[in-house]
Amino acid sequence: MRTAPTILHLDMDAFYASVEQASKPSLRGKAVIVGGLGPRGVVATASYEARRFGVHSAMPTAQARRLCPNGAYLIPRFLLYREVSEIVMGLLRELSPLVEPLSLDEAFVDLEAGGSAFDSAGARAAGERLRADIAAATGLSGSVGLAGSKMLAKVASEEAKPDGLLLIEPGTERALLAPMSVRTLPGVGPATGEHLRRAGITTVGELAEAGEDELVRMVGRAHGLGLYRMALGLDDRPVVAERDAKSVSVEDTFDVDLHDRVRIRFEVQRLADRCVGRLRASGHSGRTIVLKVRRYDFSTLTRSETLRGPTDDPAVVREAAARLLEGVDTTGGVRLLGVGVTGLADYTQEDLFAQALGAGTERTAAGAEGVLEADGTGGGTAVPGVPGPPGPLGAPGVPEAPPAPGEDPRAAAARHWPAGSDVRHAVYGPGWVQGSGVGRVTVRFEQPGSPPGRVRTFLVDDPELEASDPLPLVGRPAPEDTA
Repeated sequence: MRTAPTILHLDMDAFYASVEQASKPSLRGKAVIVGGLGPRGVVATASYEARRFGVHSAMPTAQARRLCPNGAYLIPRFLLYREVSEIVMGLLRELSPLVEPLSLDEAFVDLEAGGSAFDSAGARAAGERLRADIAAATGLSGSVGLAGSKMLAKVASEEAKPDGLLLIEPGTERALLAPMSVRTLPGVGPATGEHLRRAGITTVGELAEAGEDELVRMVGRAHGLGLYRMALGLDDRPVVAERDAKSVSVEDTFDVDLHDRVRIRFEVQRLADRCVGRLRASGHSGRTIVLKVRRYDFSTLTRSETLRGPTDDPAVVREAAARLLEGVDTTGGVRLLGVGVTGLADYTQEDLFAQALGAGTERTAAGAEGVLEADGTGGGTAVPGVPGPPGPLGAPGVPEAPPAPGEDPRAAAARHWPAGSDVRHAVYGPGWVQGSGVGRVTVRFEQPGSPPGRVRTFLVDDPELEASDPLPLVGRPAPEDTA
């Protein structure tokens, strides 16, 4: 434990939703829900306006729509989120070489290692400067926690939300933690929290009073010792700049169960290509190919094949995934598919032709979930039904309809015009999709820095309307309203 609060934890406020509000002026101050939009979609992030209605992350989108029927429901745009995240992480690295990203919008920083702060006054100044720099560079707000340990810095940033800063002076940890709920502590989820509640323990102070022996008896030695130390505010974990990736994976949850074997094979091939894209973006290759299949009855199967050497060849991964699929019975229907690569390395095996033909492999099977681990770079918990980013940080994606024979995949994706996606019109310029259906798509023409834009409706196959890349949040002159 440090004697000065020089560990900083940054957590951007409702990150995905805040980015959407910043890039879509008409949504500022309104309820915004980002996540999967289909019948099995799940909320990834809700703006603070939406949270007042009871909407929260990991909630089924259908339930969110009942609680907040007038909210704006948008697909995630991970390309833009990643760009904004890189700006924020760059500002953190100006403070210190020791930056430990946990996700796109969250990270620890060791201020001492960068000479940014050695005492409370310096730490507070660094935190306030960081918040101002983030606002200037992105137009977004972030909450900052400062403490002598990672656990307490994270607790502090949570207490500071939204758009605040909280510094915990060393020596005051126990007094601060005592009245807080046990759920405040890392690793205390609903099940452990309920177990403790039944024992009459609801606050961190009561947890500390219970004593080490009692907690070991209640929840086991490893968990009990950890809980007791956290209740006392003890945490000596260092900030680690780099974490080794364990695996790279992608998965899709489908709105309707897939029964057609040809469609299932197509989706596995598509997932394999996406997985290789993420693999290469992370600078890795992998030796073990993993296929995940969740069937109509929610049973989840995994099949894996270990190659003779690591690869990032899409043909090898596609063929291995196809072979694994042959061993899975999908006749009852499939609701989720995933492809992953484990056994990561930073080099590739040149001669994998034999592997592509299936030679020299070993296969294993498992019936439990969680085999496709999140990247060690801190992508967070995967949420079914939520589209994932194109890079190594992410969650499962939303399925795309297969293109017609000979059709460009980009054109096939554009047919659906999902709400929130970026478009450009030959006459009206950049905008975003408010909704589509019955052969028409409604677009609001506005961009970051503009006044709230006007709405126009087009046929879904209008030749003057096309999908486009997102615009940056800042750094552009405020455009005139030409719509």
